[in-house]
Amino acid sequence: MKQNRFLLTAVLTLTLVAHPAFASSASLPWKTWQDSHFTQAKKEQRFILLDLEAVWCHWCHVMEQKTYSDPRVAALIAKHYIPVKVDQDARPDLGKRYEDYGWPATIVFDADGREIVKLRGYIAPERMISILEAIVKDPSPIRYFDYLRDNPIEISSEAALSAENREELTGRFYRTHDFKVGGLHQEQKFMDRDSVELALSLGQAGDTRAAQMARQTLDGALNLIDPAWGGAYQYSTDGDWNHHHFEKIMSVQSDYLRLYANAWRATQDARYLTAAKSIRYYVKNFLTSHEGVFYVSQDADLVQGEHSEDYFKLDDASRRALGVPRVDKHVYSRENGWMISALAALAQTGADDAELQEAITAARWTEKNRGLPGGGFRHDAKDSAGPYLDDNLAMARAYLALYVASADRQWLIKSHRTADFIAKYFKADKGGYLTSVRRGKLMPRPNVDENIQTARLFNALSHYTGRKDFRKRAEHAMRYLVTDEIATYRRTEPGILLADREMRSDPVHITVVGPKGDANALALYQRALAYPQNYRRIEWWDRKEGKLPNADVAYPKLTKAAAFICTDKICSSPIYEADEIARTIVRLSKADSPS
Repeated sequence: MKQNRFLLTAVLTLTLVAHPAFASSASLPWKTWQDSHFTQAKKEQRFILLDLEAVWCHWCHVMEQKTYSDPRVAALIAKHYIPVKVDQDARPDLGKRYEDYGWPATIVFDADGREIVKLRGYIAPERMISILEAIVKDPSPIRYFDYLRDNPIEISSEAALSAENREELTGRFYRTHDFKVGGLHQEQKFMDRDSVELALSLGQAGDTRAAQMARQTLDGALNLIDPAWGGAYQYSTDGDWNHHHFEKIMSVQSDYLRLYANAWRATQDARYLTAAKSIRYYVKNFLTSHEGVFYVSQDADLVQGEHSEDYFKLDDASRRALGVPRVDKHVYSRENGWMISALAALAQTGADDAELQEAITAARWTEKNRGLPGGGFRHDAKDSAGPYLDDNLAMARAYLALYVASADRQWLIKSHRTADFIAKYFKADKGGYLTSVRRGKLMPRPNVDENIQTARLFNALSHYTGRKDFRKRAEHAMRYLVTDEIATYRRTEPGILLADREMRSDPVHITVVGPKGDANALALYQRALAYPQNYRRIEWWDRKEGKLPNADVAYPKLTKAAAFICTDKICSSPIYEADEIARTIVRLSKADSPS
């Protein structure tokens, strides 16, 4: 037994072996993911082979064409395995569970649901044959180092980082930055959302090193913008920003659009606003349906399985003469929530009111066609599992972003209804929120990135609504995140630092008081939206609408529109001129600081 286990371990470390391409692997009896497969596997003494792929993924196409089309591989699978193929975008629960293995991810289970092996990336036919044969000879699971899975963890009773862990994560934040070219200090270069957002926030607070980090990464990532069509490529290899992987997925488009819009507010660098508009242009022209909702991704390959570097060097007309890479036209709540939030952020730059209208159109369609009773959302038109936290989190955040951008209270009401749905159905017993409602063979777990965004959402809603239960829900997510083993598990955790930083202070609160039809009130509100910090509470109070949702400040009755700014300890006098808002914030911040 030990000898066979050594054989399998050795096989897993072999270098990739080149092999001629074969025809399609359509002859393989691929199935969708179902728990009933485990019953079948036990009855037939088989294993389950899960091919977790992405529609846009080049190496997934190569795996399909070369490995699974090899008749020797197909024969082994047919004899000993139940083959299951899943698009990770269609199943956020499986995607979150195995995201560290990249795409394609290959996981082999025994009939009891135990993971025998977990494999990352493309596997050439010869190597796959060796792996499949070794599993049949010895099906005992490979022991992977997974501290969070294999060790009992006591969830923290506190909702804030310890001073020691805060110092450690802060150090990691600076140490993992590449001060030569920007981005994380690694071979793959991309704009890490939480790192850039934290760097922008710290830079606004006077941290010059963090400001430099933000600018380096934002500048570097400009090289990922497609010069012909707009939109952002997924990442670059070789430790620089010039070796592109050409897939364009919605998570990247929405994150980059929002980050560049926010960076423009912070820096007034015109290049960042141009980049945001370029991404919006691409999404509008390639990833938007005729109904105004958003698709999932565009493939990296014009011909699946063949590198397209030369193709993406061409201009628009030359590309179109050859054809256009495939677009995944599924419409998921999650992707629409992401892009709604991004467009709402772009609308806050004052660039174009059409951006806000595009976001509202998508929000209304998603609610009508993907909404569930109680304010929740399913993923697709029909789901084989779920609901998923990712969809509901994305839509709750999108609604809140629409409320800030438009001052229309209906969006705040919708946001806290979806947040209530999250609290009701996704809450884990001891701390954090689970990826899925579904209880099956693979039980759902909390995901760090989802819980960062959940904590930040609930904390923001606690300030906008005044509801104390939202604060408690944020603390429930934080108890999971600040647990020692979780907070320090990955090499850097800027998102946990962001959530912790926000939980420990009140956002800057800017309120415009005046009729919604008043031109000066509108000018004041637009200037308030331009305030560069992301951790902020911005509202427009028209007395005809009744009290503010969280009426925690008493504003005087005035004869004309005015803005009021409150920080942790002090509020301003009425501000009548839009240009005075930024100067007042600086003055109050200094007065708020300890002497």
